[in-house]
Amino acid sequence: MYRFVLTRQWVCLTLVALVLVPTMVKLGFWQFHRHEHRVAQNGLIAKNLYAEPVPVTEVTSPGHTVPRDDYWRAVTATGTYDSAHEVVVRMRTSNDDKVGFHVVTPLVLADGRAVLVNRGWVAGGDDPRAYPPVPAAPSGEVTVTGRLKADETSGGSGIKERKGLPDRQVMLINSGQLAAGEGRPVLGGYLELSAPAPADGSPEPVAEPDHDSIGAHMAYAVQWWLFAAAVPVGWVILVRRERRDREEAAAKAVSPEPAST
Repeated sequence: MYRFVLTRQWVCLTLVALVLVPTMVKLGFWQFHRHEHRVAQNGLIAKNLYAEPVPVTEVTSPGHTVPRDDYWRAVTATGTYDSAHEVVVRMRTSNDDKVGFHVVTPLVLADGRAVLVNRGWVAGGDDPRAYPPVPAAPSGEVTVTGRLKADETSGGSGIKERKGLPDRQVMLINSGQLAAGEGRPVLGGYLELSAPAPADGSPEPVAEPDHDSIGAHMAYAVQWWLFAAAVPVGWVILVRRERRDREEAAAKAVSPEPAST
């Protein structure tokens, strides 16, 4: 009755079904793990953003690699801005997706060490290779609050380094690379400035990372699992339909011809 499933056509169809099921199950778990990662990421961001700020020197030091558990940690720093060694970071977007620069100014601490402070976004000028118009950093001693970030790398950010950039322009915010020009020890990582906000709104402060949305990964996971479940169901339906069609064809083949009058 079901010998037709051994035909070449049905063997190929069955093999395709056997490949699709585990593939779809695996894709479902991939999306599920992405959902779990996003939930954990949101929890880490919220915990670190709203924690009581601590002095930056308590969580990083020169040459220190900021661990993921400290990303976005609220920290404070007191010192004076070293505008002479300020740089701008190319190809950065504003909060409304305009392309421009991030302004990174070293803040020299009382002990002589420095920490890089990303003061925010500014638009470029008419000449893309010229240093953009950047509002001056506050003078005198200041206390800033910011979110601790790890040094950027090409591997981690996907941003490629470029040679021959104009003076005081860089592609990545990296304390190790900028320490050479600074001439003093620079704490690992950098601060994304959150307070005090500039009086005239420029540079535009970098927005907090999103930690509310979880995306559609869980919905995608359920979809893949439903597709995986539908494959064997569909295979059974096709087999039964094929059997019924074959039985009907066989019945017609053996039915007697109607008598002629």
